[in-house]
Amino acid sequence: MISNNVIGKVNRKLFEEIIYPNLGISNPEIKIGPQFGVDFGVINLGEKDLIIEVDPVYIVPEYGWEKSTWFAIHILASDVAVSGIPPKYLFIDLNLPMKMTDEEFKYMWLGIHKECKNLGISIVAGHTGKYEGIDYPMIGGATLIGVAEKDTYVSPTMVEPGDLILMTKGPAIETAGILASLFPQILEKDYGKDFSLKAQNIFWLQSVVDDALTLSRLGLRKGVKAMHDATEYGVWGALNDIAEASKIRINVYKDKLFIRDDVLKVLDSFSKFTGLKIDPYVSISEGTLIAAISKDKGDEAIKLLREKGIEAQVIGEAVEGKGVYLIDQNNEKLIKQPERDDFWPIFYKTLDLIKGGKNE
Repeated sequence: MISNNVIGKVNRKLFEEIIYPNLGISNPEIKIGPQFGVDFGVINLGEKDLIIEVDPVYIVPEYGWEKSTWFAIHILASDVAVSGIPPKYLFIDLNLPMKMTDEEFKYMWLGIHKECKNLGISIVAGHTGKYEGIDYPMIGGATLIGVAEKDTYVSPTMVEPGDLILMTKGPAIETAGILASLFPQILEKDYGKDFSLKAQNIFWLQSVVDDALTLSRLGLRKGVKAMHDATEYGVWGALNDIAEASKIRINVYKDKLFIRDDVLKVLDSFSKFTGLKIDPYVSISEGTLIAAISKDKGDEAIKLLREKGIEAQVIGEAVEGKGVYLIDQNNEKLIKQPERDDFWPIFYKTLDLIKGGKNE
């Protein structure tokens, strides 16, 4: 019997033993079906490919309605954008908690509408209702579709030996953005009010839509080969997903890795507060893009991203073999697929300590 009590996405064993072998009838129009670590599926319809992603509608009122709805849409849009194709059509199912007022629903829906307009997304169909047993943050599900010319998208299966591996923004973006936004008093005690306020702006980095669509200008499948959002299990998880999907080895050079100063300070503060260690590279990081770039396009990729104000660095390369290895001078260390995301323990420990009055 398979048992998985870890918070977040199901583990590989559950996926491979139960989900993957049982997918209804096979269909030749499906070009990418369910795969562990791949953000979207692809259906071919003649000269067009549909890029399709499905995710929960994730709403956290404590963020405020503007932040919460922005984040909800960008979670969805990011998983389409990593194909190199802009998101276009949204289908949304809202299963609302009974405690949600009509005024709150208005704020939420107008926020969803606003961000869809900003990203060029049309809301096509959906379902909305209130039900017992529902609570935030998961209040439904959504499907978002992009439309591509046939065989013009990229996926994590397309990396080749010799490609460069690029990271944007650094690790633990989502971890720091959420902690700083929900528990600003922890940072204020350590670093003062000014830093606490500034750190809350990390929240707005939790999207790879600009990152991915900017890199698509290099040329899909020629300049940029693959893109993947470092969500649950962080950067190491995303790199392992790509290495496995493309059946290649990824060498990551320790001296090329980078982390934002504000993110590092947030992690240090919450680690001290909770007494828990946190590895930024295995912490949820919506907003961090991992991309494979043709070896002659590295400088151009960095230039394009920096022109958009997106920090980026080539951190490694793809070679023959399998797995992810951290290279430090003449030493190498195998980096396995993480079994746990470090965000969740520190998040729930913080909640418990605050309820117990530790921050007072």
